[in-house]
Amino acid sequence: MDDISRRSSAAAAPELRGDGLRLRRWDPDREDDVEAWLRGRTDPEFRRWNTPLLPVETRDDARSSLVFAASGAVDGTAMPFCVTDEATGAILGHITIDDISRHLRRGRVGYWVLPEVRGRKVATRALRLVTRWAFTDHGLHRLELGHAVGHTASCRIAERCGFPYEGTLRGAMWAEGRRDAFRDCHLHARLATDPEPPR
Repeated sequence: MDDISRRSSAAAAPELRGDGLRLRRWDPDREDDVEAWLRGRTDPEFRRWNTPLLPVETRDDARSSLVFAASGAVDGTAMPFCVTDEATGAILGHITIDDISRHLRRGRVGYWVLPEVRGRKVATRALRLVTRWAFTDHGLHRLELGHAVGHTASCRIAERCGFPYEGTLRGAMWAEGRRDAFRDCHLHARLATDPEPPR
């Protein structure tokens, strides 16, 4: 077993805490998790910028989608986290590292927050936590972050967290609400050797 495989096994279900947040595993058997996932995935602002692989319209869809998301943590290809308030336990959003390559020590970050907590820097704080864990405990060397061209809020979050813009990927994301058309994507990335961004 190589070093990154050992780290993946050891950290299959980490819990991360810091900056007022607790990041934990999503649980498809918890009704509050299913409800939050459904609200997040059906939010018009989420849908404006994302077209998920699995459509989510109902609670059953949300549960199936959560089961699918959790399967990546089992095989080591993804690490999805439920972002919660550390003091109250309230669910605030989601952050994940997907497309994890053990050989290249690379992953791709994605996130969303529930509408009522926008403007509280939840995504920024969660991204800082996950990035630190990915580099120090999970052994990754490179984290990539992509967002649809025009999504300025996501662009600002990336840059605040030390993910500089690296270029535009043509036709790299599905168009809004479609799986038969594509749109361009901005690519940001950060290396484990990059300096910590200012707080």
